[in-house]
Amino acid sequence: MQTMKQSIAIFSTGMLLLTMLSGAFLRVSYAQAADMEDIQSDIKKTEKELEAAKKKEALLKQDLNQITGSLVVTKQVIAKTSNLLSDTETIIGKKEAEIKAVESEIKLQQHLLRELLRNLYENGNTPLAEVVFDSEFMRLSLAEGDSILTIQEKINTIADELQIARATMAGEKSVLEDAKIEHERLLRLKSEQEKRLVVAKNETQSDLEDQQQIVSRLNKELSELQGDLSKLTGKSYDAKNIRDAVEFASDKTGVPEGVLYGFLKAETNLGANTGQCTYDEVEEGAVSRYKVLLKKNKKWQASIDLLYKRRGIFDDLVKDLGYSKSKKVSCNPRSYIGQGGAMGIPQFMADVWRGYESDIRSKTGHKTPDPWNLTDGVMAMAIKLNRAGATSSKESVIRSASINYLGTFSPGYYETIVYFSKHSELLFK
Repeated sequence: MQTMKQSIAIFSTGMLLLTMLSGAFLRVSYAQAADMEDIQSDIKKTEKELEAAKKKEALLKQDLNQITGSLVVTKQVIAKTSNLLSDTETIIGKKEAEIKAVESEIKLQQHLLRELLRNLYENGNTPLAEVVFDSEFMRLSLAEGDSILTIQEKINTIADELQIARATMAGEKSVLEDAKIEHERLLRLKSEQEKRLVVAKNETQSDLEDQQQIVSRLNKELSELQGDLSKLTGKSYDAKNIRDAVEFASDKTGVPEGVLYGFLKAETNLGANTGQCTYDEVEEGAVSRYKVLLKKNKKWQASIDLLYKRRGIFDDLVKDLGYSKSKKVSCNPRSYIGQGGAMGIPQFMADVWRGYESDIRSKTGHKTPDPWNLTDGVMAMAIKLNRAGATSSKESVIRSASINYLGTFSPGYYETIVYFSKHSELLFK
């Protein structure tokens, strides 16, 4: 009897505990479902905002392209008009010189005629030809025996011809001056138009940059929401080892596992060599090298600016991930002029990594993707290779992808990838 009572009591206690656990489980399930519903609602809202923001971004890009095109055409018209104006002014100058020369000739002919008549008058009985030669008026080319009347007619004819030439030149100069006025008017008009277009371009460019920031923010928010949803639904993924990470990344991106192994071997020896320098060391070495080159060519200033930009992004990234700023990255290259700072398994620069975060987040479910994380790092590499078209193991495909990934063609790099893409099993012996 006592045993039966004890059994009933134990059964009642068990049922009570089961009821309590069931209630707790239901409460958790209800809370999780409510969280999922809220996240899904936020995702839909963010997707709509993102779609609207992208449309506005596209319109701003279109406006910017049109303004830039108009600005190019306007600059071409200004350059052409400036050349025409310069040419016209040069021709006007030549016409003025020609007119002055003709006027001088007219005055000279008039002077010759006066001198000739004066000499004839003063030497009344002297033959005409003798007067001409004595007066050194050889320019008239007079025949012996010409009469004074004939000489006067010839000089008058020359003078008339010169007057006609002067009038013609003066008319041409007037036409050129009218053309010059028109060129100046067009130049003023186009210069004003250029100023307006420059202002419009700067304003549109600024609006576009603001809109791009909005799109970037919404993309990040959407990816974070998708990551949160993945965690709630159990879709957040963490690879156990390199093989697991490669299989997962290959399945998500379509990049063959062998190709991934080949690139992982070439880049970091499957994650064993992800960098031995701090960013302080990278910055110090690269800047000192660039400054020497900067004295010879100002183009290296852009490399210094990029280094500082990447340093800022790197500092923000390690802060978000909870790492020290002394987190190791690749050192500056010795065999060519460049800068270190590549991070983790995929060896991405900080600015490049930021551009891939959304895609990595959506596939791994990790809210803050980490280049030193096995899953995120291999996924980042796979996404970049997918974008480069590396969805087959053909050597031509690998060659193209290797150039895309490295930024140049390196025979040794390419051959390493091809070999281990075909013999990945050797990596684990």
